[in-house]
Amino acid sequence: MGRNPRHDKILNLLQNLRQISVSDLTERLGVSQVTIRKDLTILEEKGLILRNHGGAMLAQATNQISTVSTRKGLFFDKKDRITSKAIELIQEGDSVCIDASSTNLLLAEKIKTLPIRVITNSLEIMKTLSSSRDITLTAIGGNFRQEASSFIGPIAEDTINQLQFDIAFIGATGISVDGDFLTHNTIEGNVKKAMLKAAKRKVILADSSKLNARSFSKFANADLIDVLITDSKFSETDLFRKMGIEVLMV
Repeated sequence: MGRNPRHDKILNLLQNLRQISVSDLTERLGVSQVTIRKDLTILEEKGLILRNHGGAMLAQATNQISTVSTRKGLFFDKKDRITSKAIELIQEGDSVCIDASSTNLLLAEKIKTLPIRVITNSLEIMKTLSSSRDITLTAIGGNFRQEASSFIGPIAEDTINQLQFDIAFIGATGISVDGDFLTHNTIEGNVKKAMLKAAKRKVILADSSKLNARSFSKFANADLIDVLITDSKFSETDLFRKMGIEVLMV
């Protein structure tokens, strides 16, 4: 099935207006409110919008997001060191939650021979670990978000809420000096938050380029995070340690 031109028009309107009502969309697009509501449901399931009372708003940044595999190659040396440090936190038999991020995709490639359970919502990580004889792999399903190759939404959150992990490794697209951890997509952010809350030890993997990087939605603040693993160019180490976060530099 091809793309629906009406969905593209809705997204274009939201990129300009940020939010819009069902009645406004009905008038602009010349279709019924029933049709518009069905369109909004489909777009929300894809993680592109958030429904609100009487309309919708964007769920993600308006700039185009590159694929996880493409982003894995950015700042590769830093991500390589960060993921090697992350492995040191994993113990045999641990249940390890890994979310859909480019750094975590690299981490997954390094843990194939560890006797642990891995829980993930990332299709790319599932593919990477599916042939491992040592990993016990648990997949979190939900609505598929193509840009991040991840499963998100209420089904994913409900699954996570029934589980508990020894440790969670979560990626971030932005970190503010106030200790806010950010992502491009609000619905994806809700899954990240659920993963953190279900984990005994909550770890952010983020290279220094993420500090002060603009992003769309906050999924955690400093109070929710135990450990930040980053590289030596991260300039706010002392500040984050004062917030109660253990900062591991590589």
